[in-house]
Amino acid sequence: MTRLPKDPRLALMLLSSIVEPGDAELDDLVDEAGPVDAVRRVWEGTVPDRLRRITGATVACTHDPADRADQLASATADCGARFLVPGDPDWPDQLRDLMLVCDANEPHVRPPRGLWVRGEHDLAQLCRRSVAIVGSRAATEYGQHLADDLAADLTEAGWTVVSGGAFGIDRAAHLGALARGGATVSVLASGVELPYPKANRSMFDLIAQRGLLLSEWPPGASAMKHRFLTRNRVIAALTAGTVVIEAANRSGARNTARHAAELGRVLMFTPGLVTSSQSAGVHQLAREPWEARLVTRAEEVIEDLTGIGGPMAPAPPQERRPIDRLTETEARLVEALPRGYVVEAARLAAAAGVPAETATVTLARLKKIGWVDQIDNRWRLSRGGAY
Repeated sequence: MTRLPKDPRLALMLLSSIVEPGDAELDDLVDEAGPVDAVRRVWEGTVPDRLRRITGATVACTHDPADRADQLASATADCGARFLVPGDPDWPDQLRDLMLVCDANEPHVRPPRGLWVRGEHDLAQLCRRSVAIVGSRAATEYGQHLADDLAADLTEAGWTVVSGGAFGIDRAAHLGALARGGATVSVLASGVELPYPKANRSMFDLIAQRGLLLSEWPPGASAMKHRFLTRNRVIAALTAGTVVIEAANRSGARNTARHAAELGRVLMFTPGLVTSSQSAGVHQLAREPWEARLVTRAEEVIEDLTGIGGPMAPAPPQERRPIDRLTETEARLVEALPRGYVVEAARLAAAAGVPAETATVTLARLKKIGWVDQIDNRWRLSRGGAY
């Protein structure tokens, strides 16, 4: 007799290990029958043909689904992870927004049925004020520098940075957040105990200590191409907005951007070189009907995320030159003086377009503060003055 897992959480873990995330038929079955009875129907084969074909191989070689569920639970505990399901206190309610954009043409866009989480933080709390930073794996030095700075400044302002843990922009964003002592969230396309790519292992360990690693796939699951695209919807749905830094025309970052736009999240991008193929996909966002916003610094990102009623980003500080401290008349006289030459006061007044009497008084003041020298009745720029 087939033993079934009695705990609905264990049943969901089991189902998530054999059917890819967002599957509409399985999710409908779980909603209708509950996780435990859904497992029973899968093992009895009393499910739609497509679902029976997907699960058939696993069912044929697994005679004790309860034991397999217990093994998944042990593997989860062994790597210091936990399995969250909708309704848990730290489950992010914003993930349910994916139900608003899923349809028959998007079979894997439904909300996650569960998440493996590695790290001590409260996921819902951590993502309450969060922003995604995504971009090219083959990022330029400029793109990585920008992602690092943007993530660091957003972290300092109290925002959680969410990304995908990949090389390039993702890595720079995570490290920028960690460098400021903040928590960051990495949404994976593999099991949380062996995050992909392996070369980022030291970074993932830091994230697990200070932030969270998330996955819809159980421990032992390998990264696959389609899983990266599937997980992108979670990055977009978890956050209030997405910033794209460098992306080719066809890229995972643009896939995340599309999900963000369809979910009604704030979509932002940073400009790059118009001659760089790594920025072609980013610039294309500005030409598409997604209302993508150009941002260059954290203040602008926060302004867009908080809306019209939020704090407006101050204008970038303008470079202050010594001449900027002069009055308009003073500056006109200084600019009218040719370098290396002496000029009579009357000719200088005419060149500057000011009355002769005003020029005389103003030149005396400029002499006093070190801008000009007087030679008889002629004037020149002071050799020791700052211009």
